[in-house]
Amino acid sequence: MSKPARVRPDEPAEQDADRQRSVSIFDVARAAGVSHQTVSRVVNGSPKVKKATRDRVLEVIEELGYKPNRLARALAGGVVRSVTVLTSDTTLYGASLALRGIEEAARAADFAVAISVLDENSPLTPDDVASRLARPGEPVLVIAFNSSGERAWRALPAEYPAVAVVERPQEERAGSRPEAWLDDRAAAAQATRYLLSLGHRTVNYMAIPSSTTRVGQRAEGWREALTDAGRPVPEPLEGGWSPRSGYLAARALVADPQVTAVLCGNDELALGVLRAAREAGRDVPGDLSVVGFDDALYAGYMHPALTTVRLDFEGLGRGAFGMLHRLLDPENAPLPPLWAEPELIVRESTGPAPGRPN
Repeated sequence: MSKPARVRPDEPAEQDADRQRSVSIFDVARAAGVSHQTVSRVVNGSPKVKKATRDRVLEVIEELGYKPNRLARALAGGVVRSVTVLTSDTTLYGASLALRGIEEAARAADFAVAISVLDENSPLTPDDVASRLARPGEPVLVIAFNSSGERAWRALPAEYPAVAVVERPQEERAGSRPEAWLDDRAAAAQATRYLLSLGHRTVNYMAIPSSTTRVGQRAEGWREALTDAGRPVPEPLEGGWSPRSGYLAARALVADPQVTAVLCGNDELALGVLRAAREAGRDVPGDLSVVGFDDALYAGYMHPALTTVRLDFEGLGRGAFGMLHRLLDPENAPLPPLWAEPELIVRESTGPAPGRPN
């Protein structure tokens, strides 16, 4: 049997043990010079604490790394802050990353998160939407990137504190509740102008489903750029969401040698377009340029590496939660964090139009 390891005298064993011991509410109270009941009131968001005292307690909580125990709080009759997120398909790239950002921000603010996945075929009446919340009157975040999310957002009773992550609204909605969005309309226009600058006569567009217009804000930006440049505006293709749907929609499109540039509503559609182009004998980017949207993790590792628009969905989710937190506690919640603007990432799948020198 091996001998137990000895601790050298110069090793701060007691300090290590103290560091590993979880910090309690009593440790916070002692360090802040207040009672543990005061710490509990601060943690639970009680208004019955002076601002100076609250600030001191919050400072000590951060210094010590105190993590309130929600279960203990609930058993003690305290308030457990929570938010319900209404979303549709959590496998969709943008929705999944926005949800991750929401969860990260909520956890940092000590909110529990409940998730309710919306059924595309559900009627989503106000009563139906309200019944999906973990508790009556609970704060709500809606990820409204598609029709089910948009319908849930519109059906949500007005008395609920709520924020939605949406496509860019076509116009400001007077008196509407707070919404957060990425300006993918401007980003699509930028990507289209980039392709035109390479000498392409026009740019075809393959659309993802939209919650606002028939082909969405990305299509609006694409159309706007072509119109402003006086170029032909081809009929957009309905591509769906997946590589397979993009592939099926693109087969006839890429077989036409007059088609030299395609902007896709997401990177998965672009993946399908690249497959169809290869089967049709079209060289990318030699005689066909392809641009995606979202900058999915695999985009830079495809062959050819995909030129795409990078969107900060996680930052958008964190910002949306920050807006909701501020709505709930305007005096104490921090200002919502800003998210990054969309950015065109140029890689290998785009090049000069056929016949135009580099």
